[in-house]
Amino acid sequence: MTSPGRSVVVVSGRVQGVFFRASCAREASARHLGGWVRNRQDGSVEAAFEGQADAVAQMVAWCRQGPPGAVVIAVDVREEPPIGERGFRITG
Repeated sequence: MTSPGRSVVVVSGRVQGVFFRASCAREASARHLGGWVRNRQDGSVEAAFEGQADAVAQMVAWCRQGPPGAVVIAVDVREEPPIGERGFRITG
């Protein structure tokens, strides 16, 4: 097991209207991560992943490709201290 970690990502490209949020939530839940994912008004998707550091890193890597139909141009990653989030949800 690795130590806890938290990353917040902003994914740019064709990432809305391609089931990015639903796929992201499914992938994060399968890795037992807490956090959230949401669409942003600028057309990007923002997500926070919290849990074991290796699982968080796997989700950041997943975001670099996304689900079928997505065209990811950029992923901006910000590391943060864990805040104790449990469960993964789609917030907007």
